[in-house]
Amino acid sequence: MAHPHTGPRPARKRQPRGLPILHEDKDILVVEKPAGLLTIGTEREKSRTAHYLLNDYVRKGDPKSRNRVYVVHRLDKDTSGILLFAKSEQVKKFLQEHWQETNKHYLAIVHGRLSPKEGTITSCLAENAAQKVYSTPDPAKGKLSHTAYKVLQESKGLSLVEIHLLTGRKHQIRVHFAEKGHPVAGDKKYGNGTLVCKRLALHARSISFIHPFSGEQMTFEIGMPEEFIRLLGK
Repeated sequence: MAHPHTGPRPARKRQPRGLPILHEDKDILVVEKPAGLLTIGTEREKSRTAHYLLNDYVRKGDPKSRNRVYVVHRLDKDTSGILLFAKSEQVKKFLQEHWQETNKHYLAIVHGRLSPKEGTITSCLAENAAQKVYSTPDPAKGKLSHTAYKVLQESKGLSLVEIHLLTGRKHQIRVHFAEKGHPVAGDKKYGNGTLVCKRLALHARSISFIHPFSGEQMTFEIGMPEEFIRLLGK
C-alpha cells in the first residue's frame, strides 16, 4: 500500500535526479528532459544521459537487477520536453511500429516574422559528413519530412510557434525553420549567429499515443519553459 504524499520529500527520493517523471507504469516511463541532457550515450558521454539515469532509477540501486529502459525516440541534447521510454523490448517495438500515429507537438521561438502564419514546411532531409542536416531536391538522397506550424505570438523580432511534427527526422524542426530564414533562437548549429538566449528555444510540449498494453489513448502535456516566457517578455 503506497503512503499518501505528505510533502515533496519522500516523493523526491524516488525520482531520478534532474529528470521529473510524468508517468510510470509497468510498461512505460514518461519524463520531462531538461535542455542540455543527452537522450542516449555517445562515445564521449555515457553517463550524463536520460537513458543512463533511468536505467539507474529502474534498477533501484541493485546492480544485479534485470530491469532496464529502452529508447523509443530521441530529443536533441539542447531540446527540452517530453520523452517516452519503454520498459521492455516488446513495448519498445510496439511504440516504434505505431510511431506514425503518435502525435507530437513542440513549441519553438524563431527569429523574425513568419509568412504565412500557419502552414507546413516540406522537404527531403539528408545529412552530410559533418553531421549537418540539410534539404535536398533529390528524393533518393533525403527522407521526405513535414513540419506543420502555427504562429501563436510575435514580439521583439521573435515568433512563438506551435509545431506539429508530422515526421521525426534528426534536427528536422531546426533545419526547416533555418532554411526558411527563421532559425530557432539559441541554435548554435543552424542559427544565424545571433544568440538571444543561452539555450535552444525548442521544447517538446505534448505527446499522445496508444498505450501498448491497455490500448487506451495516453496524452501528456507540459507548460512553456521559463526561458521562453522571459524571452518573449509579457
